[in-house]
Amino acid sequence: MPRVIGIDIPDNKRLEVSLTYIYGVGRRRANEICAKLSLNPNMRAHTLTEEDVAKINAMLTSQYVVEGDLRRQVQNNIKRLISIHSYRGMRHRLGLPVRGQRTRTNSRTRKGKRKTVANKKK
Repeated sequence: MPRVIGIDIPDNKRLEVSLTYIYGVGRRRANEICAKLSLNPNMRAHTLTEEDVAKINAMLTSQYVVEGDLRRQVQNNIKRLISIHSYRGMRHRLGLPVRGQRTRTNSRTRKGKRKTVANKKK
């Protein structure tokens, strides 16, 4: 298994798909990386040479925010929202949907413990 930025990417998948196993790299960014480094996106990941892996590592660390740095950035953004007591921060703190989804049915089982909602009185 090739190791890119400390992540084992799958051997037997196409390169553009296996690069998406890195946090912060989707299909579009994987295709950009393959195009910039002139790698074939349809080749299998196990055919990568050490030089290719080194090029991918260098590009990801220099040009993109991925893996640990990106996770830290997202967590800091959420902490900031909570600390300024914004609406989105309150939703994060309560474990409720943040982006306007309905809460009458689906959000009860979405995160963690069950949240009971009172029934209608007859």
